[in-house]
This record gives sequence, structure tokens and C-alpha cells, in this order.
Amino acid sequence: MKAKKDTGPGFSTNRIEALTDGIFAIAMTLLVLTLELPQTSGLSAPQLHEILLSQFDKFFNYALSFILLAVFWIIHHQQFHHIRKTDHNLLWLNIFTLIFVALMPFSTSLVGDFGYDWMADLFFNLNMFMLGLLFSLTWIYAAGGHRLVSKNLEEKKIIGGIKRGLVVPLVSLIAVAAGFLSPGNSGYAYLLIPVVHLLPYFRS
Repeated sequence: MKAKKDTGPGFSTNRIEALTDGIFAIAMTLLVLTLELPQTSGLSAPQLHEILLSQFDKFFNYALSFILLAVFWIIHHQQFHHIRKTDHNLLWLNIFTLIFVALMPFSTSLVGDFGYDWMADLFFNLNMFMLGLLFSLTWIYAAGGHRLVSKNLEEKKIIGGIKRGLVVPLVSLIAVAAGFLSPGNSGYAYLLIPVVHLLPYFRS
């Protein structure tokens, strides 16, 4: 990997990017373990079909979580395209972010098994909220005053990154409210994220 140009005091971002890529890859792979079927040997085709159809919620949660993790990975990739160096504060922000990335398979499994319960819904939604919040804080810290980004980075790109970063925490709060009203259906709120990101106001 080509090292980024040194722009002054600070650490290279190469290792933090490598660690983050690895954690994302593991978390996205472990999501498939949230899918499981009861004993299916000896079942007729109609019975198997019925069982598969009854698992729709789990398949939806799996696909949703995978896509959401992909969105977060893209956000991280975009942020570190501009972040030229890191310091201890950014290192710890990234580490705390990875805690919640690694938690995604568990929270997905929890909401898949107990989606009817408001506590399981809340756990997943808070997981998402913390991820969105930490990614926002990472960009605000790194780009604020051009602390860890290029001095030539345009202000409109910094503001654009802040606006896009706030989408996930806000949608998560909507999902939290929806979870109390209709447990098991709050996950649909996250479909707003790619839609909102496509709006001209939030595009770079």
C-alpha cells in the first residue's frame, strides 16, 4: 500500500485503515450466522417452503445489517480519503467505533430472535445510533480547523461530510421512536439512509 504523504506531526493512517477493514470484514461475515433454520430433515417440500418463508424477518435483518455496515465502511473510506494523518484522539475514536461495528452481528441476531420485544429493538437501534454518532464525531474532530486533513480541503466538503454524517444518528432516533410504537418494524426506517444520501443537499 502506498503511504500517504506526510503533512506534519501525527501518525500514518495506514494501520488504522487496515484494522478497520479487517473488523468490518469479520463483522459482515459473522452476520450470516444470524440465519439458522430448525431441523429440516424429513420435511416435505411444502413444509420446507413454509419454514423458509417464516424466516423472512431474519433474512431481512441480515440483508439490512449487511447493507448498513457497507454504508459505514463507505463512509469510513470517504473520510480517510481526506484524513491525511491521525493522532491519539482519532485512534481512540476509531477504536470505540469498531466496538459497535463488532457488536452488529449480536444486535442483529437479538432483534432477529426477539423482534417483537421493544428492548431488543432498542438495543439494535442504539447500536446504530452510536455508530452514526461516532462516525460524525470522527469527521468533525479530524476536519475541524483542518486538524488532520489537508489544509487545501474545501470548506464545502467539510460541511458536506458533517451533513451526511448526521443522517444516520437522526434516522436511528426515528427508529427508536418507531420501535416503541411497533416493535419489529423499526428497521424499515433505515431504508431512509440511502434515499436521503441521494438527495442533492447531502451529496458532495
